[in-house]
Amino acid sequence: MHISVLLNESIDGLNIKEDGIYVDCTLGRGGHSSEILKRIKRGGYLFAFDQDKDAINTSKKRLEEIGNNFTIINSNFVNIKKELKDKSISKVDGILFDLGVSSPQLDEDERGFSYHHDAYLDMRMNQENKLSAHDVVNNYSESELVKIFFEYGEEKYARSIAKAIVSSRKTKPIDTTLELAEVIKSSVPERVRREKHPARKVFQAIRIEVNDELNVLEQALIDSLDLLNVGGRISVITFHSLEDRIVKNIFRKVTEIDPKVKGLPDIPEEYRPSFRLVNKNVITPTEEEITANPRARSSKLRIIERVK
Repeated sequence: MHISVLLNESIDGLNIKEDGIYVDCTLGRGGHSSEILKRIKRGGYLFAFDQDKDAINTSKKRLEEIGNNFTIINSNFVNIKKELKDKSISKVDGILFDLGVSSPQLDEDERGFSYHHDAYLDMRMNQENKLSAHDVVNNYSESELVKIFFEYGEEKYARSIAKAIVSSRKTKPIDTTLELAEVIKSSVPERVRREKHPARKVFQAIRIEVNDELNVLEQALIDSLDLLNVGGRISVITFHSLEDRIVKNIFRKVTEIDPKVKGLPDIPEEYRPSFRLVNKNVITPTEEEITANPRARSSKLRIIERVK
């Protein structure tokens, strides 16, 4: 069962107008999209993106029970500008990103996202992509593995884990999630195994690499800011520090006052930023939400609005 994280906070943050045009970049099982659809009337419209055909089939039925003023786009949200342009949409009133891997993807053993279930190493959000986790684990050089474990997993034991993977696959390919988890376990100190599952950061790193998540997020955010009408907002829910840093930096860049005029008592209109942060401090889930849905624990919400 997938529970949408920071649901009310992210939807309220969009400040939805009944006749507005909205985009859910991460349809998933339709939790956020359902709430957007409930708040827009006949004049409003929702576009929802997802790469996962299973998610689309499930969500389509759910949304049809609410209304028919929506279109689901089977594409990566990096294509937001092109896909909307193809539908003659150049400006929108709100965009939502929920960057967590949906629970059904984690829970479906055969998708290979989880180190708790035995499955073929896959991790592709778009099942038509060529690169899979199996390719990364079995074909990347030791130095390439070290780099992605350090950069995308912030994994302290990246070197010893990469070395163990390369050594293990010489005997036979590492085919499944549990085989990989065992190799990781064997290459970190005993005390690390006791703290948290030692495969967590490495699995995250491989998933980011397979789906090119950070580059995709950066490009999609820049395009999304460009698509916003004045008064339009973007809500972004992140689940790890790498994503949050990208969002924070891009939002900071477009909301900062030009350094040339920063100290002036009255800043001329043309030097004022086109965007403002709706929440100066990041929004995090309540203790009640974390208790009800432990996957919400690491989530953070940032909201930005176009003001001119």
